[in-house]
Amino acid sequence: MPKNVYLSSQIQEVNKYNFNYMIGTILNTIAVIAGATIGIILKKNMPDRIKTIYFQAIGLFTLAIGISMVWELNHILIVVISLALGSLTGEWLNLESGADRLSNYLKLKFKIGSEKFTEGLITSFLLFCIGSMTILGAIQEGTGVSSDLLFTKSLMDFFSAIILSSAFGVGVAVSALPLFIFQGSLTLIAMGASRFFTPEIVHGLTNIGGILLIGLGINILEIKKLRVMNMLPALVFVVIFLLIFA
Repeated sequence: MPKNVYLSSQIQEVNKYNFNYMIGTILNTIAVIAGATIGIILKKNMPDRIKTIYFQAIGLFTLAIGISMVWELNHILIVVISLALGSLTGEWLNLESGADRLSNYLKLKFKIGSEKFTEGLITSFLLFCIGSMTILGAIQEGTGVSSDLLFTKSLMDFFSAIILSSAFGVGVAVSALPLFIFQGSLTLIAMGASRFFTPEIVHGLTNIGGILLIGLGINILEIKKLRVMNMLPALVFVVIFLLIFA
């Protein structure tokens, strides 16, 4: 076989390999955009009285999801320290203000009128991206086992996006971008480093994500305003500590 023909066939095989190993994330991204679009259309016809009770239902739903993610809390000390150090780091970096500035810029740039844009974006990102289903699904897809778990997640995220976007608006649709980047990156990493995602790390990330979702549920219910965005670095700290001590 001529050298150029051989190289061409090799490139085609690599492209096919990479595409097949990303199909679950691509479908998941499309599902979130489609569900969010439906929810935005439904939101326009909601009277204020219905919107109020709907936000309360969404707040309770977010709390329930968060509680389910921390129901089995392992490595409690690591989780607490990670949350404390992550919150201090986020407060020092002032991530909440940065997110608000980015939110205001996007709203002005694209003429978005949603008051709940930032809240919808953060809630959706945590719900869609931080959990055992996301991490395990990305590992399975990246290592070539199967994309079935991400296909199931795509269906769940589709209906969740309808519910969330009918309450929060376009911020849920925008969350499809960080979803694609985060989940796609996990899939690519898993292609060569699946052993990195130990059960302890998956569980730790799920626990921290659940705690942050509980905080978001409290915000949505307007019980107290928590700076959940500033707590996000806890996700990095929990991985570092689990790698060292677990």
